[in-house]
Amino acid sequence: MAIIDYLKDRKILAFLLILLVLAGLDYRYGIHLGVEFAGGTTIPITLEHSVTPSQLSQVISILQQRLSTFGLRQVTVVGIGTSQAQVTIPSVSSSDIASAIDIIQSQGVFEGIVNGKVALNGSSIEGASVGAAAPSVSGGNVSWQVNFFVTPQGAAQFSKVAFGQANKPLYMFLDRPTAAIVLLNSSLLGAGLGATQQQELAALQNAAQFGNRTIPVEVLNPDASNWNVLYHFFKTNSAKYRQVVLSNSTPSFITSNLTEMNYTLTFRNENNMTPTIINVANSSISTQLQVESWSAIGLLSSPLLNPGVTNGTAGQGYVISGFAPSTLPTLQDKINYASNQTALIQSVLTGGALPVHVIVGVPVTTPPTLGSRFEDISAIALLMAVIAVSVVIMIRYKKGFLIVPILLTTLGELFIIISIIGLIGTIDLSAIAGMIAVIGTGVDAQIIISDEVLSGTHKDTTMKLRLGNAFYIVWADAVLLIIAMLPLFFSTSLVSVIGFSESTIIGALLGVLVTRPSYGAILSRHYSK
Repeated sequence: MAIIDYLKDRKILAFLLILLVLAGLDYRYGIHLGVEFAGGTTIPITLEHSVTPSQLSQVISILQQRLSTFGLRQVTVVGIGTSQAQVTIPSVSSSDIASAIDIIQSQGVFEGIVNGKVALNGSSIEGASVGAAAPSVSGGNVSWQVNFFVTPQGAAQFSKVAFGQANKPLYMFLDRPTAAIVLLNSSLLGAGLGATQQQELAALQNAAQFGNRTIPVEVLNPDASNWNVLYHFFKTNSAKYRQVVLSNSTPSFITSNLTEMNYTLTFRNENNMTPTIINVANSSISTQLQVESWSAIGLLSSPLLNPGVTNGTAGQGYVISGFAPSTLPTLQDKINYASNQTALIQSVLTGGALPVHVIVGVPVTTPPTLGSRFEDISAIALLMAVIAVSVVIMIRYKKGFLIVPILLTTLGELFIIISIIGLIGTIDLSAIAGMIAVIGTGVDAQIIISDEVLSGTHKDTTMKLRLGNAFYIVWADAVLLIIAMLPLFFSTSLVSVIGFSESTIIGALLGVLVTRPSYGAILSRHYSK
């Protein structure tokens, strides 16, 4: 029989057209491979407490938005149960991993504080308006800047709080610690501004003022000679405050003491613990020293309020700006810092605040070379499964003609499954396992169809009735298989098997709707002659 005769059958023609369409889509958009094959990093996340499904969806959506805005493409975020999530990024770069962790850990709470009152907050920001300017180089200094607009309600709130506060600083915080104390080494004070440590400490305490959420700033002598006095303060306030922000070089006996008092310790490096303090020339403010930025408490910048915005009317455009630390060794290091800072702030402000604090676990990285090896092994496993199925069918029926329709429909089914999953999601090892399982279950359907077409038991019936008998059983098997896989498909606690269920369900549907009918059509056209 000529090939053109087979193409006259609508079932066979539909099967081939589907293959052509998916091949074109694959060429245009490409197949998305999981980290097991393409290489990448999986970052486990534990939520501070169990959340509702809607809150978990919010966490997933915010993290997806933040990481995508930061520039990490093809990021996947999935929820696990009610208190866990998993982030996968297509990168093994240590800098990308560190940036992703910084973004994940950011609670994303933005506050603009004037004279101890909130003038701006994250809900005031128009997310689509957040934009980062390129780092600006002036001599050896590198500055950064993030622009945004606020809602009309946010502008009204700002004008109300800022009224009459001309030349006062607007302290802009991102993830300002709550119920926290800062333990600052005195060696980090003394910015060379001709001021005493007490004057600088007063400026720090002024920046940390915020009603009952004020952050006490305690100074530790380099030789820890005043620890006994500080110990009493921390002991007395252990019920009021829960967290201590301190340098990672703090002596171990002090960290042990604080841990025994049930404080949560948040360690920062020296750059983050060092405040940027400047002299301001305007004598109308109470002190000449002002804290411009301080990463230890999330202070991004503190511009002075121009008298024009403190008369009860205010615009809707605002700027967060700052400088790269002068302690960074090279100009390129400063530029990289500024670029990362603006990208981080932009992504967090755009994504919004998380409804719950998160704890980041140890990242698991798969190098691209290892992923390539996994890809080769998976391809060999799939090919062996196809060959095994073909051999089983040929041995049973001893008919060489069957090898062509078996290989055509089985390989075609695999191609369709890979294309669908690879275009709308990612192909991981569990998906490959599901494909192998689908090939195995395909043996049953092909044997049932072949028996009905080739067996002499039903020679008194028409070919249509024979195929009808076969597909009654094939449909029943497929429905049972899909029902068995649905709990895994909708599972939120077994993420690693979702790909398996996807492949199995798609394979079962393809089998009864596309590939098995085309296989039966080929056999019926050949043997009906």
